[in-house]
Amino acid sequence: MEIIMTTEEKLKHFMDVSIQSATSKSSKMIDDYTNGLNKVFEDHKINAVRKADLQIKIGTDSLQKEKNKELSKEQIKIKKEMSKIHEQRKNELFTEVRKLLEQFMTTGEYQDLLVKQIKEAKEFARNEAITIYIDPADFNFLTSLETATNCPITVSETSFLGGTRAVIPSKNILIDNSFETKLKEKKEAFTFINK
Repeated sequence: MEIIMTTEEKLKHFMDVSIQSATSKSSKMIDDYTNGLNKVFEDHKINAVRKADLQIKIGTDSLQKEKNKELSKEQIKIKKEMSKIHEQRKNELFTEVRKLLEQFMTTGEYQDLLVKQIKEAKEFARNEAITIYIDPADFNFLTSLETATNCPITVSETSFLGGTRAVIPSKNILIDNSFETKLKEKKEAFTFINK
């Protein structure tokens, strides 16, 4: 059986089908456009987050470098200050040692040390000519030292803070047992132990 439609019904049917088709196409176009916009938005969001992360990393690295630079400057400053304090303390220590040596030089033990140094120098020289010097401050001991060592002794023209020096010209040897040299060597080798 065939359905007969009036023109008006055909028109209405055509219009319904056309509107339905247009609505369907329009919905699909809107969905496609929305999906496209969402994709662009997601890509933009990913790029924005990536750029922000990169800027944060660059900023953090820059701050870290600046912090390290400042830390390094501060460490150098502290080391210089510590070195200055160590040098000051070392000078104070060796000033005190020098005072103690001056006190020691007034004792009989000091004269015994001079006798020992002179005898060792003579023994080292064997039969070679040797000139033995004492400090000008020890002039008062000259006679007793010559008697105790059976050796001629020369009073040095320059002070060397006590002890003895001896020269063996034939071997070009200097035996330096002066307190000045010993103090200098100890001071140069001295370091504070960090705990």
